[in-house]
Amino acid sequence: MPRPILATIHTQALRNNLARARHAAHDARVWAVVKANAYGHGIERVFEGLRGADGFALLDLNEAQRVRDLGWRGPILLLEGAFELRDLELCSRLDLWHTVHCDAQIDMLAAHKTNVPQRVFLKMNSGMNRLGFAPERYRSAWTRLNALPQVDEISLMTHFSDADGPKGVTEQMAVFAATTHDLPGERSLSNSAATLRHTADPAQMTEPNGTQIVSDWVRPGIALYGSAPDFPEHSATEWGLQPGMTLAAKLIAAHAISAGSSVGYGSNFVAQADMRIGVVACGYADGYPRICPTGTPVLVDGVRTRTVGRVSMDMITVDLTPVPQAGSASVATLWGKAANGAVLSIDEVAACAQTVGYELMCGLASRVPVEVAA
Repeated sequence: MPRPILATIHTQALRNNLARARHAAHDARVWAVVKANAYGHGIERVFEGLRGADGFALLDLNEAQRVRDLGWRGPILLLEGAFELRDLELCSRLDLWHTVHCDAQIDMLAAHKTNVPQRVFLKMNSGMNRLGFAPERYRSAWTRLNALPQVDEISLMTHFSDADGPKGVTEQMAVFAATTHDLPGERSLSNSAATLRHTADPAQMTEPNGTQIVSDWVRPGIALYGSAPDFPEHSATEWGLQPGMTLAAKLIAAHAISAGSSVGYGSNFVAQADMRIGVVACGYADGYPRICPTGTPVLVDGVRTRTVGRVSMDMITVDLTPVPQAGSASVATLWGKAANGAVLSIDEVAACAQTVGYELMCGLASRVPVEVAA
């Protein structure tokens, strides 16, 4: 029989999370961000749950082709744009919209031979200091693009560095507004954190002259998959989000150990009293973080308990004290939703690993079987 571990993608949860993002965005259209193979969930697996979006945003041309192959005929946006001139040929063939964030990409467009002008999103570096034109160069970049016959509509775009924290988006919004106030074109501004925390807050999204800034497109990513973009300030449940992925495995052994007995490599867990432990068919080779310490939460038969000892390549050991009836064939939910409806947020597990839910989602190993549920 196959090893008893399974990741489940929850289609209805994805629909719910998309609806939550759309509600927070008010009248803005919604990009469903499916970069990194839909944050590790699989583009083909999430498509049905996210096809209610207004468009799909991603990074590479292969992913764009996969979305088109699924029958999507709406907008697709390349978030980092073209990497070389021949990429623009596929943009034309697949009818892709793409980001322009540097002079080299404008040069490529100028050299691109096409009879059909392309829709571009001109990106401003308003303070993130990764991609985009500095504010003082943004308008000249817009002018260059606007003069090209290869370019159709130009949308205006930026990305927030601190939407998930106390600094917020006010400073970057002021820079963006001052630079673009009289430029035509739709605006695409908000990631998951900005969409949930700031889009509905007029104080955060207002120009210096008092005019409210309209975000025509928002770009939720992590929120679509059921992770809170500002954990631990808010949990996914507080935002009304549901886990898009459950990782669960069965116990393959359960036994009693005596006080003073150690568990696992390095003997770094020593039982303070007699106890029962279970061995779960999941380890760091499945994508569960090795760094997770004793005490990382886990659900066994839907009951919250903890890991004990080090995470091994193929196994995790858990404390069965809170669930005395558990034994071999009991199910451990490593993150996501248990059969009894109990939820363990991926954010909690990620915090124990000193990382974020994004990394756990993207790190699911290829050896783990995946199924799609309604």
